[in-house]
Amino acid sequence: MPTLPLPPGSTLGILGGGQLGRMLSQAAARLGFDVVILDPEPNSPAGRVSTAQIVAAYDDPEALTALGRAADVVTFEFENVPAASIERLAEAGALVAPGPTALRVSQDRVDEKTFLNAVGAPTVAFAVVDTLDDLVVGLTELGLPALLKTRREGYDGKGQVWIHTIEDAPAALESLGGRPAILEAKATFVRELSVIAARDWDGHMAVYPLGENRHEGGVLRTTLAPATVDEKTQVRARAIAEAILDGLDYVGVVGVELFEIPVAGGDDVLLVNEIAPRVHNTGHWTQDGCVCDQFEQHIRAVAGWPLGPTAAHARVEMKNLLGDEVEEWRVLSAKADERLHLYGKTEARPGRKMAHVNRVLGAL
Repeated sequence: MPTLPLPPGSTLGILGGGQLGRMLSQAAARLGFDVVILDPEPNSPAGRVSTAQIVAAYDDPEALTALGRAADVVTFEFENVPAASIERLAEAGALVAPGPTALRVSQDRVDEKTFLNAVGAPTVAFAVVDTLDDLVVGLTELGLPALLKTRREGYDGKGQVWIHTIEDAPAALESLGGRPAILEAKATFVRELSVIAARDWDGHMAVYPLGENRHEGGVLRTTLAPATVDEKTQVRARAIAEAILDGLDYVGVVGVELFEIPVAGGDDVLLVNEIAPRVHNTGHWTQDGCVCDQFEQHIRAVAGWPLGPTAAHARVEMKNLLGDEVEEWRVLSAKADERLHLYGKTEARPGRKMAHVNRVLGAL
């Protein structure tokens, strides 16, 4: 087991070779670390900016052994890495952050919501759905409309369907292919907020200002940060993030999506939509709005370095570029107040995240 903090010249392993892995690798390189990527896609976006890439499935025993031997600490860029792979690495003596508990909890929406409510991070009401009878009972208890989601996987609006009448229930369940599901009560929120937070090996925490998010078709389009919120809301969001981090004994950066629910005559309520045990799309604004962005913060946390400052020095609007929108680089690269972050993906499929641009709205 390596001694922390890891000195420059140490090697970090990252499971996942997409854009988040790419930006993590770039941040690690700035701090003097080498990076080894494990990803099944040859010549992955992250692999091309890293020291080496192991091309293999995430559950390949030989590849995991090789990664564990090469890296002083191993992390991951997305939550659909098999939890068993993280457990295998940890059991083999590799230092892994975040640990397998965070990954396991976040991979199942029922487990996630159960955990969140247990640590005092409230969510919408929900019901476990394994059968049509479960679904009908859940709709009766939670009311209509309600949102049916697969318990596992599904992102950017995939693996979910709204149910508006009891008669819609059979078709809705069938549309999910018979997979175990969760039914969620509708959240009547005024906006979605998110908080990016980090925790180190000693339990110290660092929390960024809230961001305000807007979606189109289930996909994040923009994040405006720091969001215009009162101090009470920022404090409540921080308390929620810290409860989650402590509850998971977490090391690294986490993204927490929140619904802001209006309350007549009182303070608005924050409910947790979901958590992401990794750097998060809604934290990309920190690259141009903070001295220490979320990617460097994650590297610092897992490597045992001091956490960096989280105060914003500028207000930023982050916009995702999807599919052919990446061709806007010619125009965007000429704008003095916009900073373009390209992901190095070779195929611009419809709806695929190809890049983001941070528009700096002014100093704070």
